[in-house]
Amino acid sequence: MKYLLYIITYAFLWCISILPFSLLYLLSDFIYILVYRIIGYRKKTVRSNIKLAFPTYTDKQVLQIEKAFYHYMCDMFLEMIKTLTISKQEIENRFQFKNIELVKEYEKKGKSIVLMCSHYASWEWMSVLGLYLDTEAYGIYKKIANPYFDKLVRKIRSKFNAHLIDTKQTAGTIKKNQDKGIHATYLFISDQTPKLNKNNYWHSFLGVETPIHMGAEKLAVELNMNVLYAKVSKVKRVLRSRIFRDY
Repeated sequence: MKYLLYIITYAFLWCISILPFSLLYLLSDFIYILVYRIIGYRKKTVRSNIKLAFPTYTDKQVLQIEKAFYHYMCDMFLEMIKTLTISKQEIENRFQFKNIELVKEYEKKGKSIVLMCSHYASWEWMSVLGLYLDTEAYGIYKKIANPYFDKLVRKIRSKFNAHLIDTKQTAGTIKKNQDKGIHATYLFISDQTPKLNKNNYWHSFLGVETPIHMGAEKLAVELNMNVLYAKVSKVKRVLRSRIFRDY
């Protein structure tokens, strides 16, 4: 049954992924109407979070952000599907790196790099970074229960010279590479809520006390790795750029 579901879903996603971007974004506009205006998917939660983060905003301003978020979410979802069949030339045209030289400078320092990022814009396309580095690029991801879909996700995210590490194997894999003298760049997307426990680090984020993931920082300190942050700027629908900054 799992395999049958995978075959049907894969065929559907593949058909979407081969659409030209003009039709892909037209489909995104339709999905926006369906998800936001008809179904109202999590609308109360989204609105509540916006008001929580921006308590001084008027209802009109909140509504503008709310609509922009749903447009963005639909675009991001379809761009993620597009990764299935996107070519190297297409992704390089639509996802461009600025000051990539900074990363390459840190590669020459003889240390591994922890690259911090967030679930924003087409973060799935970050895997193209592997085409620009002299060292290996690894992405940390959470394994999917369905083995067929997990294999598909690994295939998509590793198609541009990137490797994937399951979250449960992250520390072990990095330490093993370090012991072998293998320097690499490890992409951590750590902006989601961690499991709550007494050891959580809390910090004010948009005026709200929020628990923060500490795994990447602890590994960077323990294994003496450099840390960079990838800031994303959404330029327009068909172009993304990232700017690296060192911390």
